[in-house]
Amino acid sequence: MAEVCIIGAGSSGVTVAKSLKAAGVSFDIFEKGSDIGGMWRYENDNGQSSCYASLHIDTSRPNLGYPDFPIDPTLPDFLSHAQFLGHLERYADHFGIRPLVTFNTEVESVLPDGDGFLVTLKGGETRHYRAVVVANGHLSAPRLPAFDGQFDGDTIHSHHYRTAAPYEGKRVMVVGIGNSAVDIVVDIARRAEQVILSTRRSAWVMPKYLFGIPVDQVSSRIARLTRLPTPQVRRIMARLVRTFAGRQERFGLRRPEHPMWREHATLSNDLLPYVGHGYIALKPNVERLNGDTVLFEDGSEEKVDAIVYATGYRLDFPFLSEAVFDPEMEAGRLYRRMVSLHHPGLIFAGLLQPVGPTIPLVEIQGRWIAAYLAGRIALPDRADQTAEVEAHRDYQRRTYLDAARYVLEVDFKTYARQMAKDMAAASATPAAQGGDHHP
Repeated sequence: MAEVCIIGAGSSGVTVAKSLKAAGVSFDIFEKGSDIGGMWRYENDNGQSSCYASLHIDTSRPNLGYPDFPIDPTLPDFLSHAQFLGHLERYADHFGIRPLVTFNTEVESVLPDGDGFLVTLKGGETRHYRAVVVANGHLSAPRLPAFDGQFDGDTIHSHHYRTAAPYEGKRVMVVGIGNSAVDIVVDIARRAEQVILSTRRSAWVMPKYLFGIPVDQVSSRIARLTRLPTPQVRRIMARLVRTFAGRQERFGLRRPEHPMWREHATLSNDLLPYVGHGYIALKPNVERLNGDTVLFEDGSEEKVDAIVYATGYRLDFPFLSEAVFDPEMEAGRLYRRMVSLHHPGLIFAGLLQPVGPTIPLVEIQGRWIAAYLAGRIALPDRADQTAEVEAHRDYQRRTYLDAARYVLEVDFKTYARQMAKDMAAASATPAAQGGDHHP
């Protein structure tokens, strides 16, 4: 009988499985769809992928891969979703994970049960595990704005956007200014009659290349050379971007009220040139929807045929009742961003948004989780866990914007060091001699 249940076989679930396998911890891994890949499998039959056809990852190749399985250096600087899926498949096959996945199997509920959890699968089968690792992602439950009025045209959330073909010759509004919004508005601008980008508070737009080098590699080099903390490195990057890429206000994209280091900058080489060519019109937040027209907060009005809402995602784990885990209250209150304070056997992998690449950070999470479940890391007592969570939340509030999207924010370097320190201490002193919390 397996000890641990892993939910999801995307980029997080696969790397957790790899580490558990290496640590000798038995597990079952359940995937709702018919193959591995999660959000990286275009049109994934598990219904949870947000991939659009033109999607390319914003992290450059050297920074993107798993630490123990580098990406093929012959691939381009910025991989497409298909290219990264190929890399993930090679990773899973290299470590022998794919044969261990139970596909086409949905987890319906996870309930605490004595010293573990009862996991019920679709179809009614129930199994007992001492721990459950939730690795099914957090970008599949669309969040929609509540605008006054009603729109009579076609509307979708970016989660369901695939290609610009349905918008040929139409007037389209895209709401939002994150990376997906900007990718989609540029994609549609190539086919539509006119595209409007509506943004509530604007954003800092950063080019994907600086000095001919991927911008995240420029940032990494500055961090290595200066040994400065991440906020200071980001201040330097903001100055470089404004010096060498120009002022975005020149294109009509207003300067945000907050400094660049307090948010996730939006990466795009295309947005500002497309605005400059008149393919994309910039508008403030929506005041009201009026049938086939949209009234904006500056008093202007535009007729549109369709709206794409690129307005982010809700945290949603349908197999967990709010009595077990309330994502709105608890997602930002996990010990080491992974372990439930109320149920130490309930562990989340990939439930974070780093300043820096996600994939290698989740690989470190996987090794931490394996060390914890193998009994080499013991949790501190509940008071110390809570204190760690509060210290992190205080750092978040001081560093990032007060917005829902930043509740999962971590600094890559700081967080990686914390996990490495835990694992190093566990290697030096067996967990059995330390703390007292084990799933």
